[in-house]
Amino acid sequence: MRKHWIDNLRSVTVLLVLFYHVIYFYNNKGVFGGIGGFGDGPQYQDVVMYILYPWFMPLLFLLAGISARYALDKYDGKTWFKARTRKLLVPATIGLFVFHWMVGYFNTVVAAREGVFDGIPAIAKYFVMAFSGIGPLWFIQDLWLFSLLLLLIRKLDSGNRFHAWCGKVFGGKTGIVWTILLGILFWAGEQFLIRNPRPESADGLYNLYKPLFYLVPFLMGYFVFSHDGVQELLGKVWTPLLGCAAVAGAILIATTFGQDNTSPEYLSSPLNCLYGWLACLAMMAWFKARFDRTGAFAGYMTKSSYGLYIVHYLVIASLGYMMKTYTQLPPVAMYLILAVAVFTLSPLLYEIIRRIPFIRWCVLGENKPAKP
Repeated sequence: MRKHWIDNLRSVTVLLVLFYHVIYFYNNKGVFGGIGGFGDGPQYQDVVMYILYPWFMPLLFLLAGISARYALDKYDGKTWFKARTRKLLVPATIGLFVFHWMVGYFNTVVAAREGVFDGIPAIAKYFVMAFSGIGPLWFIQDLWLFSLLLLLIRKLDSGNRFHAWCGKVFGGKTGIVWTILLGILFWAGEQFLIRNPRPESADGLYNLYKPLFYLVPFLMGYFVFSHDGVQELLGKVWTPLLGCAAVAGAILIATTFGQDNTSPEYLSSPLNCLYGWLACLAMMAWFKARFDRTGAFAGYMTKSSYGLYIVHYLVIASLGYMMKTYTQLPPVAMYLILAVAVFTLSPLLYEIIRRIPFIRWCVLGENKPAKP
């Protein structure tokens, strides 16, 4: 039986990623990658980044781990990994040269402003733009790598003994206590970040991908949260989990607003990790308890959320850059226009791409268009 709450939570999280990028693009907190804010004073709208960033990407990896377990219960490893390679690696490599070079153009001019391409041969310029267009695709690159590692890890647990043990421990009477204590692993993963990196350096790139950190929730999803008993247990305590997450988040924001919330020092702090982990648990618990159903819109989002994630940043980077650089619009208008655009033009762009066979394969990793 399909777990609609997982589909719905993944879809909602992707929509939050789109909204996050609207705020992030104009932030003035020193977060690498945006075009910058509107002066040095407080931008209270940036609070969205502090609310979402500690948990929404770990949650996506957690859900991916759960889904990997379900898929590998149905398909053999070779068939599954072949499908993962097409769905993840093709868009994150070939797709760069077909579609994301356009994102790369705006990423490059945002970082270096006008004249960045002066004197560079056209072919070199194209390759620079393609590799600069990775943007949010780091997520699917990490996910492909984790899928490969999972096949090796499964060989170590070929009898499913560890998976079964996790079900007994975390789905038992004291399971919620052990589940919350998994936050220690969440915190430990953040300690592998490199301190004081330069954003343009290899250190900064490592801190974007955070492979050792994101592998933790992916494996938690596979071994722990794929059990029905663990999911049922979470669903029973969704209210206190949401309350605890809200309190932890409020304290975190009240004490750290104004800092670079993506710096290693910030991310590895105990309070940030506590909030991030409680928010992951709370969102899973809430959706398990209240949103385990589907409908027309939910069904569409289940099939299209991955595509929206893949294509949305072109809308953010292009329109966001042009408004900030070439217009005198007030900030509130820029935010509103960019928010409306990303939620309307991204689905339109996705619908166009998924109907063009070769482009669909390159950009979305799909052989056939997903049914609406």
